[in-house]
Amino acid sequence: MKHDALFVYSPDFLTYKFNAHHPFNQLRVEMTYDLLKALGALGDQQVIKPRQASVEELKLIHHEAYIQAVQKAGQGLLSKDEGRNFGLGTEDTPIFPNMHEASAYLVGGTLTAVDLVMSGNTRHAISLGGGLHHGFCGKASGFCIYNDSAVAIKYLQQNYNARVLYIDTDAHHGDGVQVAFYDDPQICTFSIHETGRYLFPGTGTINERGYGNGYGYSFNLPLDAYTEDESFLYTYETAIREIAEFFKPDVILTQNGADAHYHDPLTHLYTTMETYKHIPKIAHELAHKYCNGRWIAVGGGGYDIWRVVPRAWSLIWLEMTGFTLKEDLLPKNWVDKWSKRAQHPLCTTWSDPPNLYKKVPRKKEIEEKNSRTLQNLLFPIRGSERNKNVT
Repeated sequence: MKHDALFVYSPDFLTYKFNAHHPFNQLRVEMTYDLLKALGALGDQQVIKPRQASVEELKLIHHEAYIQAVQKAGQGLLSKDEGRNFGLGTEDTPIFPNMHEASAYLVGGTLTAVDLVMSGNTRHAISLGGGLHHGFCGKASGFCIYNDSAVAIKYLQQNYNARVLYIDTDAHHGDGVQVAFYDDPQICTFSIHETGRYLFPGTGTINERGYGNGYGYSFNLPLDAYTEDESFLYTYETAIREIAEFFKPDVILTQNGADAHYHDPLTHLYTTMETYKHIPKIAHELAHKYCNGRWIAVGGGGYDIWRVVPRAWSLIWLEMTGFTLKEDLLPKNWVDKWSKRAQHPLCTTWSDPPNLYKKVPRKKEIEEKNSRTLQNLLFPIRGSERNKNVT
């Protein structure tokens, strides 16, 4: 039986855990799954168990020496000096037991979603355990060990000969994915994020447009701190529609970091759930317009796991399946269950209150700056102008 959407999930996603105090907490995946179940929006027949990515699949992006270092680290056999060479054992990516297996499982979840869509079993698939976009070919970075999105894109190229549009709405720049395909004209990467002037990883400026044959296929929209819904959505929608029309992808892969929300403790953007209602709507529309519906969604950042991430990620699945919310209230049994563990009072509605925060002064000035950024980004993508500056 063919489904419009399938949900890749296993409790084993939670084995990717650095320590009890680390901000990256995969409990948010379980909470999202549980919220959708409580809502009656996710049936057992729609849930697919992920597989673990093989070493050969990881080697599509990652160096063999790095994979071996991760394996050794997870067994307690990697020295501190060796670990530092590979970005392992740092404050961001501490070593934890069986880290290779846990990381490969997240990659395998994204590959499972890819195969479900590309084989025609479903139009859309989601694997919220993935979205680790900071991992590099030979180094861990920013809470990310293996880069599941980059592996999946290379897998899509090699196994399905697909042109991939990668859309990254995480508040942090999708540097690892961009670097992996910076010279590849068959892959178009787009990242809208908080400017690197204030935030890790410090990259993602508008002049990062690709290299060589890939020049003109990397797009970045850095936003000022305190950007609100109206400005974020105008900038995002205007850009991504233009980019999709230019590139005409075979499949869309979206990374859905939920850390641009006002409540997120690691970023400085001021969006609300209004933004997270619209992001998947636009991706859904573009997937049907250009890709016969082929849309793969993964997770990403999101560090207020109680008030923000489960709501934001659930909205992706609701959009994929066309499930209509009958009321704004979250299921009471879900709120009661998780309130016992939450570090903050849980939200009880899908939307945020209109007085969530004090409105930002000089908002018009910020919007004008973002509008200029958008024009600077989109100007060179048409016709022969794309390559006129390549030397």
